[in-house]
Amino acid sequence: MSPEGLSLIGPLGLAAIRDKGWRPAAVGGLTLGADPIACAISYASASSGAPVRAFTVRKEPKTHGTGKLIEGAFQPGDHVVVIEDTITTGGSARKAVDAVRGAGGTVLGVLALVDREEGGRETLEAEGLEVVVLARAAEIVPLIPA
Repeated sequence: MSPEGLSLIGPLGLAAIRDKGWRPAAVGGLTLGADPIACAISYASASSGAPVRAFTVRKEPKTHGTGKLIEGAFQPGDHVVVIEDTITTGGSARKAVDAVRGAGGTVLGVLALVDREEGGRETLEAEGLEVVVLARAAEIVPLIPA
């Protein structure tokens, strides 16, 4: 992601989280897509008076060392927002939600940069997860130069 993208996404993501009324201790999601977004949000929160930590969920636990599935500044008991770059089927967000819950965290909801409008958002919502998206595919696709 470009510096311009990170400087835009961090404050937008933080504002969307706060507008929803969520007060997470940390944000993160399945690597690799969620990583830059979670870090940008964390960085944007640094001077907000309520800093938010960032974490990463591995696709598979490490086979050596601690064997952790979640890396970074996650702590058991944290209230978190799961971050997703694009929601297609909802599978990546679901995997991150399961990892957070399995590690003793509470998921407040899911924040996605883009909803591809292929049913993933509805799948997550049907499972009782609140989902906030910054943009829908239908809003972005017409803006892409041919």
